Amino acid sequence: MAGIAGTVTTFNAPNYVGELFQLSPTDTPFLSAIGGLTGGERVNSIMFQWSTTDLRTSDNTRQRLEGANAPAAEGRTRSAAYNVVEIHQEALAISYTKLAASGQFASTGAPAATNAGGLDEAARINELDFQVNAHLKQIARDLEKQFLVGTFAHPADNTAPRKTRGLLAAIATNTTAAAAAPLTAKMINDMAQTIYSSGGLLEGETRTLIVSPVQKRNLTTLFVTNKGYAEPTRNVGGVDLQQIYTDFGSFNVMLDRYMPDDTIAFVSLEECAPVFLEIPGKGFLFVEPLAKTGSAENYQVYGEIGLKYGNEVKHGKITGLATAVQ
Repeated sequence: MAGIAGTVTTFNAPNYVGELFQLSPTDTPFLSAIGGLTGGERVNSIMFQWSTTDLRTSDNTRQRLEGANAPAAEGRTRSAAYNVVEIHQEALAISYTKLAASGQFASTGAPAATNAGGLDEAARINELDFQVNAHLKQIARDLEKQFLVGTFAHPADNTAPRKTRGLLAAIATNTTAAAAAPLTAKMINDMAQTIYSSGGLLEGETRTLIVSPVQKRNLTTLFVTNKGYAEPTRNVGGVDLQQIYTDFGSFNVMLDRYMPDDTIAFVSLEECAPVFLEIPGKGFLFVEPLAKTGSAENYQVYGEIGLKYGNEVKHGKITGLATAVQ
């Protein structure tokens, strides 16, 4: 179905009698689970930073002698990670006629007449609300995709847009290249062990595999069908997720249409959050009127949003998997 380029009018956006169905998928499970467009954290710079530290390796030979002098001084270092907020800006224009003619259907000017009194007030479409809601859903879908597979860009000037670093690009330590091999239970357990040894996957409620439809079916075959039991479910951030059981505990399985078919992400969701740059006097993600140039109302939807992925060592990924259903 085609979109509208330019002003929304009674001709290019006619009303129709009957229930309205959404044709495009609007699910954004990763964004929703980590806070959505109404949660997250506030920042006051286009670049936001967090730091990580660690402890020395556990040692059972550090006992001291009675009366000994203090040992040599030691300390721990810190390292920094960062990302940027990216600008999401959409515009819409609605003609005066379209705003007023909420009681007509098609583009003929005929009044809707589903009953003797005409179209029910409850069934009338508020065109501004409808178009703003559509833009917000589109922004959420754009963020879902960018948060997962987006490449990072922090330009030195204003000739190119900022792009927040996606989760897959951020994961650099715990990675396995499958070289087109089919997914196996051993691959899942090996990566889970690697991440666990690095200090990740500690929170049972948020330990999550993000997968495409192909790898979701393969996981079900490996961990459910072949073992003869059903997948339980768990609610994380308002998103119902199925679970599988591994040697390193239960994992939520998040099916996401924007994940590459050859990749599985192992995610500690508690490390992740959307980040918003608040515009003074306006908020994080807002709608505002633009200058009037004729017989139409003009608006923009605006927000600056980025992904905080926390300590990337607490995540992992398997890439290059075979993309056939097993």
